[in-house]
Amino acid sequence: MNTLGTAEPSTPLTATDVARATEAVDRISAAFSSRVVGQEKVRTALLVTLLSEGHILLESVPGLAKTLAASTLAQAVSADFSRIQCTPDLLPSDIIGTQVYDPRNHEFETQLGPVHAHFVLLDEINRASAKTQSAMLEAMQERQTSIAGTIHPLPRPFMVLATQNPIEEEGTYVIPHAQMDRFLLKEVVDYPEEADELMVLDRIGDDTLGQHADRVEPVATLADVVELQALVRRVYVDPAIRRYVVSLVRATRHVDQLLGADLGGYVEIGASPRGSIAFFQAARAMAVVQGRHYVIPEDVRELRHAVLRHRIHLSFEALADRVQPESIIDAVFRAVPTP
Repeated sequence: MNTLGTAEPSTPLTATDVARATEAVDRISAAFSSRVVGQEKVRTALLVTLLSEGHILLESVPGLAKTLAASTLAQAVSADFSRIQCTPDLLPSDIIGTQVYDPRNHEFETQLGPVHAHFVLLDEINRASAKTQSAMLEAMQERQTSIAGTIHPLPRPFMVLATQNPIEEEGTYVIPHAQMDRFLLKEVVDYPEEADELMVLDRIGDDTLGQHADRVEPVATLADVVELQALVRRVYVDPAIRRYVVSLVRATRHVDQLLGADLGGYVEIGASPRGSIAFFQAARAMAVVQGRHYVIPEDVRELRHAVLRHRIHLSFEALADRVQPESIIDAVFRAVPTP
């Protein structure tokens, strides 16, 4: 198994660095596709999130292989994987851990919760209460948890994959905007193509998919992932691309000035500077996934919906008129000149 080279963040990437990174990404992608049929957008979004050291929110109806995608990616890179099924009675201690009294030694001992894993799947996060959702904020942002005043660092790499079902409202809680902003990307998972759905049945029929299928053999190590993340931080981003990103994010705050009162009235709150940071980080990871040592405008455009759809707050008029955030994002991208 190849080991990626390390260097200072300011060191430009060499052709050898890019080639070895591409080879590692291709191995992980192939392992992912061996179990998850289709869903190329999900695969790319998960890889970009992992290499960017971020977190991702996956939204779809049930049955579209979100859990399978998360566990497969974890297996491919030899990572610990935890799945947390969110329910209204889930407590913060059920996630981060708690102290338990040991009568044999007459003392309390700390039992770490399932969040202390490399990959954490929060299934149906919008079913957890606001108090439990907030327990994830420190873990996602600070990469640590606090139990009885003691700090417990989370493993590295660490990635949260949260899912939510958009069609059921009973027994759900709205995810606060501040917590939504913590997710680097929000990917909407769509139904598979007919050929992909037929392939799923074929794989179920020959026992290569489903509960009797074998686990994916690891094709990379955690050290490989950490070094890939370090490589992403060395990807070159031209000043023109940086200005392009800032212009796009700032345009979401002044849509009425850019697109007129009709569309502008649909946006109440635009993206914060976290949107610019997310574009910057994710575009560098996208460049590595595409086998380049530099970012191009197409990297930013490719990520526009995943980066911005959960950072733009639409008005009640937009909901009444069934205006989707993607249409506003596309209009902004058409209006802002591409370098």
